[in-house]
Amino acid sequence: MSKLINYIKDTRGELKHVSWPTRKQSIVYTVVVIAISILVSIFLGFFDYIFSFILQKFIL
Repeated sequence: MSKLINYIKDTRGELKHVSWPTRKQSIVYTVVVIAISILVSIFLGFFDYIFSFILQKFIL
C-alpha cells in the first residue's frame, strides 16, 4: 500500500513540472488537428474513388 501512496505522491510532484498549454493554444491545436483530418480524408477518398473507378473499368 505504501508503494501506491509513494507513486501517487511522485506523480503529483511530476505534474507540477508539466508546462500545460493555454486555452488559446488548445483551441488552435484542436482546429489544426480537425483540419488535417478532413484534408487527409478528402485525399484518401479521392484516391479511393479513382482506384475504384479504374478497377471497375478492368472488371467490367
